[in-house]
Amino acid sequence: MPVSLALDERVALITGGSRGIGAEIVRIFAEAGARVAFSYRLARDRAEAVASECGGPTRCQPLEQDLSTPADGRALVAAAVRAFGRLDVLVVNHGIWPAQDAPIATMAEEQWRRTLAVNLDSVFGLVQAAVGQMETQVPASGNAEDSRGHIVLISSTAGQRGEANHADYAVTKGALISLTKSLSSELAPRGIRVNCVAPGWVTTDMSAAALGDPERGSRIVSGIPVGRPASPREIAGPVLFLCTPLAGFISGEVLNVNGGAVLVG
Repeated sequence: MPVSLALDERVALITGGSRGIGAEIVRIFAEAGARVAFSYRLARDRAEAVASECGGPTRCQPLEQDLSTPADGRALVAAAVRAFGRLDVLVVNHGIWPAQDAPIATMAEEQWRRTLAVNLDSVFGLVQAAVGQMETQVPASGNAEDSRGHIVLISSTAGQRGEANHADYAVTKGALISLTKSLSSELAPRGIRVNCVAPGWVTTDMSAAALGDPERGSRIVSGIPVGRPASPREIAGPVLFLCTPLAGFISGEVLNVNGGAVLVG
């Protein structure tokens, strides 16, 4: 018998799902049989194209939502539940990475606060509302011994080793790792699994300028033992795995998907 990664009739909410890693997570969850809601902020055309590709309104719905406050996060969860009636999976993928180097001595306070607002403050509201919903519902399988829900936070190698001239981004990604461990300790006994995926460099619109620069791109690739950046699909696959019954005994884990660039326990 083939091994199954199916998530039939589970409902997943993916933040930042209109492009890059987020869009690929939306696609792979839809392929696994889940009904998927995902957020976008500006890229309406891209979002609608992804939703159409993944089954249309009854299977996949794009939700326009700014994410920069806890209230924004709570509003998005409420919209996803209105769309599909329940919530079994939350994948927190959205985030900003100001591409221009900003040394700490000259970083604008506005940039610092904006990065923390989007990458961290909104996550509080998302997780708070998702947990509240998951705790009120029986597992989708109907088996009381199964998990009530899965939360996967997307961090980064920057959250593990820091990133010079991008302290704002690295701080938020390090905080997500700490949040994963805290939430796991709190929620695993209540049937909610919380884990983290920490990608390295991935070929996305956000990283295109850095990877495309001959000098910087060469330096980045030279630090990846696999010899190349990841594709978005190579991040989406591990995220899906963590939300299947095969990962039912994994909680509080930081899964490094970085081509061997950062080796941490």
